[in-house]
Amino acid sequence: MPARSLSGVSCLVTGASGFVGHRIVRFQGVATVKTLQGDIRDSDFLHRSCQGVDLVIHAAAIIDTVGNVSKDVIMSINVTGTEQLLEACLQNNVQYFIYTSSMEVMGPNARGDPIINGTEETAYDSKLGFSYGQSKSLAEQKVLKANGQELQDGGTLTTCSLRPTYVYGEESQFLQIHVDQAILNGDVFHRISKKEALVNPVYVGNVAWAHLLAARAMRDPEGSKRIAGNFYFIADDTPHMSYADLNHALGKELGLGVESQLAMPLPILYLLASLMEVVSFVLRPFVRFVPPFTRHLLTLLNTPFTFSYRKLQSDVGYRPRYGWEEARQMTTNWMASMIPQRKERLQKKK
Repeated sequence: MPARSLSGVSCLVTGASGFVGHRIVRFQGVATVKTLQGDIRDSDFLHRSCQGVDLVIHAAAIIDTVGNVSKDVIMSINVTGTEQLLEACLQNNVQYFIYTSSMEVMGPNARGDPIINGTEETAYDSKLGFSYGQSKSLAEQKVLKANGQELQDGGTLTTCSLRPTYVYGEESQFLQIHVDQAILNGDVFHRISKKEALVNPVYVGNVAWAHLLAARAMRDPEGSKRIAGNFYFIADDTPHMSYADLNHALGKELGLGVESQLAMPLPILYLLASLMEVVSFVLRPFVRFVPPFTRHLLTLLNTPFTFSYRKLQSDVGYRPRYGWEEARQMTTNWMASMIPQRKERLQKKK
C-alpha cells in the first residue's frame, strides 16, 4: 500500500499492487512513493501506515465469484479490515476516506431482476446471497456511516464510496483467465452469457480517474459537502454488451472468436450448478471441491445490469478520460503481448 503525495496531500492507497489500486497510484504521478507491506487485518500495521496521512483510498479487497475463498476469510479482509482501517484513520487524524466498492453491492439478486441505466436512487431488492457482494455491502455501509465522525484532533472524517461496474483493461486477471480458456478452446471464447444480457463494463483507467476526481472534490469545501457520505456508480462510454461479447470485442482483432450460444440452455446450467454445489457441500469435511460455476455466477453473467454515471459527473465533474476505442485498443494491445507467453505456458502443461 504505497503512501504518495497528491498535490501536497499525503495519500495512502491500499491494494496498490492490485488491478485498480495500481492504476490509481499511477494516476497520481507525483514525486515520492513509499511502499508498505502488511496485512489489512493487522491493526498495528494500519495505525503505523496512517500516521501523517491526509487521504486514504481503500482499494484492497478479496474478489471471489465462485467460492474459491471461505466466507470467514472474505469477511475478515473485506469487512473487518475496513473497520480497522477506519479506526486507524480516526486515531491518526486522516481527514478523507474513499472506498472502492462494487456494483455487486446492488446485485443482481437471486431472481435475476434486471436494472437498465440504474442510478443511485434506483430501488432494488438486492437480498445478496453470495459472500463477496455481502462483504462489499457491509464494508460500504461502515464507510458511509463513518462520515462525519470526530477525529482525535477534533476534526471530522469525510467519506464516500465508488461503485465501478465490471472493470476491464490491461492486467485484468479475469481477462487472462478468459484468454486461457479461449486458447484451449481453439482460439474461441466460451459463450458465458446470453447476448441479450447487457452490462456496461468500465475501463480501469476511467475507474482510477474517478477516484482522483473524487479525492480532489473532497478537499474542496463545496465539493466535500456534495459527496460526503454518498456513493456513486462508475461507468463510461463502453458500449452495453454481454460479458462474452466484451471478450470478443477485445479479442477479435487478434483472431479470437466467440461461441454463438451457451453450451446448453440456461435452466440446465442452473441445474448442473445446483448439483455441483450440493456435491461441494457434502465433500467439504473431506476434500475441497470448488465448482467451475455456481448459480450466483450464472445469474451475475446473465442478468441485464447497467448503470449511469451522471451523478458522479454532476457531483465531482467526472467524464471518462478514455473513450471506448482508445480503451479497447490499449486492452487489445496488452492481450496481444501476453498471448504468446500464455500459449507457451499452456502447451507445457499438456
